[in-house]
Amino acid sequence: MTDKQVHSIEIAGVKRDLRLFEIKPGLKIAILNILGDTELVQACARELGKKLAEVDYDILVTAEAKSIPLAYAVSVETKKPYVILRKSYKPYMGDALKAETLSITTGQPQILFLDEKDRRLIENKKVVILDDVISTGSTLQGMRMILDKAKAEVVAEAAILTEGDRAEWMHIISLGHLPLFTE
Repeated sequence: MTDKQVHSIEIAGVKRDLRLFEIKPGLKIAILNILGDTELVQACARELGKKLAEVDYDILVTAEAKSIPLAYAVSVETKKPYVILRKSYKPYMGDALKAETLSITTGQPQILFLDEKDRRLIENKKVVILDDVISTGSTLQGMRMILDKAKAEVVAEAAILTEGDRAEWMHIISLGHLPLFTE
């Protein structure tokens, strides 16, 4: 039996019903899946681009996979390049850097890799970390660890939405906030 509970939200002028997903007994989160949602991605990229206009940075960095279209769209808006941290290592990635984090949606460890070619792009650069939703901060932590190893300076962190304890995410440049849903 599927639970069809939703949380309605307006992000960057676009309304969406986000399905609630139980991550553990008595706790649900609203799922924002931007993959294939061109209208929402473009609207969010425009708004995040405006908010990032005041930030002095060289490059955008995100983690695979759901935030890739957002990174691309924000890159087009801001005319700044972007780098994707991968979740699996491929031989062509050469001397890649890696960091391990924990995924909130799977509860499993997740490893992030920075391709050798991208490593050269971000070394000694000012970067903005970009994500679709920042929830526990575990992916952020993994991204920060890799960027520190790559000698990049994180000057800002941005997301479409933050989730959970809003006070924890006051430093995040975002377009909105999602509550946690408890029973």
